[in-house]
Order: sequence, then C-alpha cells, then structure tokens
Amino acid sequence: MRFTTLLSVALPAVAELLRPNGISLSLNGTNYFLSPSIREILPTSLIPSTIATNSLAFVPVTIVGNNAAQDDLPKLFSSWAQKDDVWQPAFSELVVLLKSIGCKSTTTNFLAGIRSVVSCWDKAPEIPSGPYFLDPYRGSLHQVYRLYDDFSGSFLESILQSPDGTFQTLPAHAPGSSSLTIGVPSRLYFTRTKDKPLAGVRVGVKDLYDLKGVKSSRGNRAWYNLYPAANKTAPAIQNLIDAGAVIVGTQKLSQFANGENPTADWVSYLAPFNPRGDGYQGPSSSSSGAGASIASYPWLDLAVGSDTGGSIRGPAGVSGVFGNRPTHGLVSLDHVMPLSPKMDTAGFLTRDPEIWGAAQAAMYKENYTTFSEKNTQYPRTIYAAGFPGNETRQGAILHQFANDLADLLATNITEYNISQHWASTGPKSVRDTPLTEFLNLTYAALITKEQIALVKEPFFRDYAAAHDGRLPYVDPAPSVRWAWGESQPDSILDDAIRNKTVFMNWFNQKVLPKDKDPHRCSSSILLHSESTGSFGRRDVYRDPPTVPFGWTLSRISIFSEAPDSVYPIGEVPYSSDITNHEESLPVTVDIMVAKGWLRNLLDKAY
Repeated sequence: MRFTTLLSVALPAVAELLRPNGISLSLNGTNYFLSPSIREILPTSLIPSTIATNSLAFVPVTIVGNNAAQDDLPKLFSSWAQKDDVWQPAFSELVVLLKSIGCKSTTTNFLAGIRSVVSCWDKAPEIPSGPYFLDPYRGSLHQVYRLYDDFSGSFLESILQSPDGTFQTLPAHAPGSSSLTIGVPSRLYFTRTKDKPLAGVRVGVKDLYDLKGVKSSRGNRAWYNLYPAANKTAPAIQNLIDAGAVIVGTQKLSQFANGENPTADWVSYLAPFNPRGDGYQGPSSSSSGAGASIASYPWLDLAVGSDTGGSIRGPAGVSGVFGNRPTHGLVSLDHVMPLSPKMDTAGFLTRDPEIWGAAQAAMYKENYTTFSEKNTQYPRTIYAAGFPGNETRQGAILHQFANDLADLLATNITEYNISQHWASTGPKSVRDTPLTEFLNLTYAALITKEQIALVKEPFFRDYAAAHDGRLPYVDPAPSVRWAWGESQPDSILDDAIRNKTVFMNWFNQKVLPKDKDPHRCSSSILLHSESTGSFGRRDVYRDPPTVPFGWTLSRISIFSEAPDSVYPIGEVPYSSDITNHEESLPVTVDIMVAKGWLRNLLDKAY
C-alpha cells in the first residue's frame, strides 16, 4: 500500500517532465521517424475494428485528398511510388479518402499483393495527401520522415523543422557506420505555388548560418560546447523557409570557413567524403559538406553554402554539381559567421537547375532578375581564360562547350589573358605592377584582419572567461592565418581594400561591363575552369597549411564582386590505384557575367 501511494504521488510529477519527441520504427525494412506532433485526429468510425483492437502498434495509413476519385487510386499510387521516396505500397493497407465524390468504404486491391481497406471521410479537414502513421488507440495521425544514413559524413546536426519556425535535433538513428541519421518528410505533403516555390525542397545548411534553436560549431568543437543555441534564424535562410523549403540538417565546413585539406588539416571533425571517382578524392572547402552531400544523396535537393575565396565553387567543381557565387551583397548576412564581410557571399549547390533558379529568386528576392521576356538579349562576346589545350580530354570538353555556347549565342570565342589586359589597360599608376604582385597580399589580409576582429578575438575572450583563462583548440589552417594577420600592421587591411577596389573598378569597366541595353545587362561572358578532372586524394600527406597569398583566376570574382557560377559539363576517366579500376572525375566550367546580373545564364541551354 505504501508503494502504491508513493507511486500515485510521483507519477504526476514525472509526467510533467516527460515530453514525447517522436518514435522511430521500420516498415518493410525502411526506417522511419514519426513526428511527435499530431497532424489530425481520425474519427473512430474510420478505423477498422481489426486495427482498433491492436492499440499497441502504429498503423501505416495513406491519406488521399484533392477530391481524388476512388477509381484513379491505382494510377495515383503508381505515380507516388515514382516521385516520392517516403511513401511505399505498405502504407496503402488503410486508405482514407478525403471529400471524394462517390467514395465507398470497401476492401480491395489497388496494388498487387496489398489488400487495402478504404475509408471515406466526407467532412475531413484539410490534410496533405501522403503517408502517415496512425495511433489507433487515440486516433492520432502523425506525419512521417524517412531516415537516411549520412554515409558521406556531410552533416553535423540532423534537424527537425517545427511549424513555429524553430528547430530541434532529430531524435532518431538508423543503422550506419559512425554517421548521423537524416530525416526527410514525404514530398507528397507539399505543393509548389507562386507563394511557396520551394515547398518541400529539402535543404542542408552550412554550419555558419544560425538556425533558431540549433547549436553551431563553425567547424570547431570548442565553439560548439561554449555557445548556446541560436535565438534567431539567419535572414538568408529564413527567406528559403518562407518560400516553403524544409531544412533537414546543418553541414560540415572547414574550420571557421578557412580553406583546409583532408585529412590532417581537419582536426576537430573528419572531412566529408567526396563520392566522385574512387570515393577518396578531397571534397574541397569550405562548403565541403554541401558539395559532398549534393553529390552523394538523391534525397537532398539543395545545399546552402558561402563563398569568400571559392568555398562554393571549389566543392561544386570537384563534386560535379551546379554552384554559384552571386554578385556580392545581394542578401543580408546577419547571423552568419564572417570570414571577410568584404567578400563573403551566400549561394547554393544543387543538381537541379530549376531548383537552383527558384532558390536564388527566394533568397535574393528583389535582387534576382528573371530576364524572362522574349526580347532578352544575350552577351555578344565570350572570353575563354586558362583552358587546358584542346589535345587533352579536359581541354576538348571545355573547348567544345565554349564553341557550342558561341553557336547558341551566335557569337565567337576570344582567348583571354587577364594579365596582359591589365598591363595594357589597367590604371596608369599601377598597370606596370603585375596582378600577381599587386593582389598578392589582398586576400590574405582581408580574411585574416577581418576574421581576427570579428571571430577570433571575441571567441578567445569568451572561452577564457568560461575556462579559467584557457585557450580553445584551433585547427592548423586558421591558426597559421591568424598568426600571420596578427603579425601585420593594421595598415595592410587598408592597402588590401584599396587594391581590391582598384581592380574591381577596372574589371567592371574594361572586362565585364554592364550593357547599356537593359535587356542584355552583361555585354560579355568570361569562361574559366577550376575543376578539370584532376584533384587531390584525401590520404596524401601534404605540407602544413600556409597563408593563402597569390593570385588565380578564381579570385577574379571575389575582388570584382561579379558573379561566378559553376556548371558540370562532362567527366574524364582515370586509373585509380585505390579501386584498381577506371573511374571518372567531373569537368566543370565557370561562367562569369557583369556585376549585378543574376539570372542563370544557361537557362536557354538547359
């Protein structure tokens, strides 16, 4: 009796502490997560008695809305199986039709081998069509997430997006080798509209954008353990959510967005695995998780990265996917960790050019120009810079693409050497100084001086305050860069800003000027390539990281603030001494247009 009394007193107190956070289960060998939120309560009259008596099990259910006709269900289910990776035929054992004219409750076979019980809900509320799990005891319907193994190691946190705009860690795990589990909702729940052009688009977010309710690492374990969850979502990401996007997780970046090589430079976290070739090529950086995930997972539609010195374009190139560094300054980067505000940009990696365009329109809003009019005029001049020789397989692919583009736009290709052009047309006071010298320190000065003040100093101060004056661990690459920046006078930042501005003004006037014709916008196109089917293995011991001095074609965009987008155009074979087989690596082309032009140039081609 005494035990019973204590238990009756304790249970209410314990119940106040217990909160359901969802349930994981398997259906026909596929792993699922049931949302803790109740989508709707199913009337008991619609639950077959054979199901209602089994109150300890969740039951797979298919909800069919949009006034679908009962006779059309076999064709509908067949199309669902093709376009959705969450729904499967086992969900059709109980089918509930919403407001279907002429619906008759019955038992039938819509699909081979599946006996379906059909219930008709004439006065149903608005419920998205698709798969659900039913708690027959309470009649509660729960939306379903399919669970996937992050086998490429691209993610840092698996996220469950709440209807109220907050996020929580997904409390679920599927079998995998030292990897996270990512949950994705059914595509059937969502309908894309003019107001919600990204409805149901599954998105991974680089772990330097704040998400309300989510802790961030910025690629550093000490940072993750020091700071609380964000109290606001970054505006750039909120724009996507407002357009209907579904955030499924945060993704790995090289530490504090500094460039790092796998595997030794990545100390706090393991670098993601690039699936191209033999699977042991580097993922590039710093949007490493973004590139590896888009290349690895057909269930992921879009990844949000950032590009300061090539951090989207590099991973997009080696992964063989689309990626863009837009015109600088198109969207607020509040609640985003900076590397250099003078160069930081928000962009995307994806396999789908249609989603790519919709995502840019959603994120950049009024700064995104569609150029959809029939009288749109395309650039008249195409420059090709730094292509390999046509006798190489990589060069042949790039030259063929350039020639095809020239035919499409009814123009010609001009071989371009930016160093020679600078020497002849650059500002008179500096044109005699080669670009390799004039801009040698510019990038290094900007990223070190700005990040030291905005990230390193407050981080070290906060960590010391919390840990009795101790310093946090920082990976070799940012450590080397910060040490160099601290050894330089403050005037080096002013020099870098001035040289960047000089180059920007020259380039945007002499190389890729805006066209006076508002229907053309950019008078010229500049083609170059950073990924020509040859990049580094992740198991090679390299020299220690150094300060990123120098000048390359990839820095044209960051100094000029003009957009630079990556397009996959082919692949080249190579013999892998890892697999002992012939494998293939991607070839991509970078396309630059005038500053301010944002429309995907090759919509006409794609």
